[in-house]
Amino acid sequence: MQPRVSIQTEDFDLSGEVAALRAADPAVGAVCTFLGTVRDRNDGQGISVMELEHYPRMTEKSIEAMIDEALKRFDIRAARVIHRVGVLQPLDQIVLVAVSSAHRGQSFQACEFLMDYLKTQAPFWKKETLADGSARWVDARVSDDAALARWGIAAPNAGV
Repeated sequence: MQPRVSIQTEDFDLSGEVAALRAADPAVGAVCTFLGTVRDRNDGQGISVMELEHYPRMTEKSIEAMIDEALKRFDIRAARVIHRVGVLQPLDQIVLVAVSSAHRGQSFQACEFLMDYLKTQAPFWKKETLADGSARWVDARVSDDAALARWGIAAPNAGV
């Protein structure tokens, strides 16, 4: 059985991850996935590289708690989160959230919930190297806090 959470430097195979999530459970009728990739622009500026850092074990524990919360809130069968760390280039896959359920509605909601929670609460730090060679840390966004708030979770991160 696959772990529910993987933090890794290496890339992942989307179709293989979905197949593994489905294989163990014949009651699965739907799998919803979110695949995030590194953009080549942010706030109107070109990005050449993104570097992600995390605290091993603490990050996995945090994401495990997110999945536990999703299992309480939604009628889902399973969830899998993969997040890459290290140096990534534009178009590289950075995050996968996959949720299985008997019916599509619950998996859509749980996938969105997990992504909103991941975006605001998971202990990752992102640094972008701009096209001109300068670097900057990526701050939380007010829109990410607002997305999480619609799930009844207040966790203001933007501007902190």
